[in-house]
Amino acid sequence: MSSQQADLFKHANLVTNQQLNHAETRSENAVFPLSIVANNIEIAGNVGSLFRVADALGVEKLYLTGSTQTPPKYKIRKAARSTENHIPYVYEEDPIHVIKHMRDKGYTIIALEITARSESIREFSLNKKEQTCLIIGSENLGISTELLTLADHHIHIPMYGKNSSMNVITSCAIAVHELIQHL
Repeated sequence: MSSQQADLFKHANLVTNQQLNHAETRSENAVFPLSIVANNIEIAGNVGSLFRVADALGVEKLYLTGSTQTPPKYKIRKAARSTENHIPYVYEEDPIHVIKHMRDKGYTIIALEITARSESIREFSLNKKEQTCLIIGSENLGISTELLTLADHHIHIPMYGKNSSMNVITSCAIAVHELIQHL
């Protein structure tokens, strides 16, 4: 291989292996019929990360309830990276009111929690265009029994390690990604 060919090869490799910046990537800008009720998410960084997940995965709206932190707060803004400015959200103290309202609008209510009746997210399916409301709960206590009772379905993410849980926003991101595959 000549030195000129080597230089061309090296340049081609750099171009195809370089990380793209925001201006070089294209987003589909899709919004799915999926909303999230976040109840008692007390760590501001988790709330900011929830906004980023909602933006990245096309969530239609966030309902922040109970003791969930709300914008504007520095730690939310820092983790959200401006997504809190364009993801629709509301704060409602009473999550039961929100869930009953969503049910009245025809949403299927899904709780992301390991319970005696939960099914693996891998085996769970939705109908195309089914309006869905995903409930996520407190970092320490999960979703209350009262809210679990209101859910049509309970789903969980199969775990392979010794711990039986993961960060609430990490699990939310996995669940939303899986659910939108059906929508």
